[in-house]
Amino acid sequence: MAKKTGKQENAIWPMPKFYFKVSWGSATIKFSEVSGLDTETQIIEYRHGDSKIFYPIKMPGIGKVGNVTMKRGVFVGDTTYWDWYSQIKLNTIERQTVVVQLLNENGKPTMSWTLNNAWPTKITSTDLKSDGNEAAIDTIEIAYETLTIKNANNP
Repeated sequence: MAKKTGKQENAIWPMPKFYFKVSWGSATIKFSEVSGLDTETQIIEYRHGDSKIFYPIKMPGIGKVGNVTMKRGVFVGDTTYWDWYSQIKLNTIERQTVVVQLLNENGKPTMSWTLNNAWPTKITSTDLKSDGNEAAIDTIEIAYETLTIKNANNP
């Protein structure tokens, strides 16, 4: 239940996920979907030789992140994806810091996910249908090394 301050940001319910922005380098790019913001820790199992129990000890190991997939509409004259991706062919890829921010109703960030040392690994162009009426959507898959998650209330 919300506190009686009249301010919606004090409410105790989950944020909607439809208001977000993505930026890399100096550009802010509009996307319709972002997925794959995940991180995990691999498990190391160990059991010493004179242990009285027949189960291993589980310890945290090395961290692991997946690739992030982003989708957006195709716009005339916009080659942002392709310019970044074409650097791979020339072996001069410029790694970027990609920041995904979930925004509140005032457009201020409430959560941010920072993808460090990111680079595009795959681009999928839109499918084409002569009888379709959907928007043309391109997809980019981004590999990165580490993920930092920050809540605006707990920096």
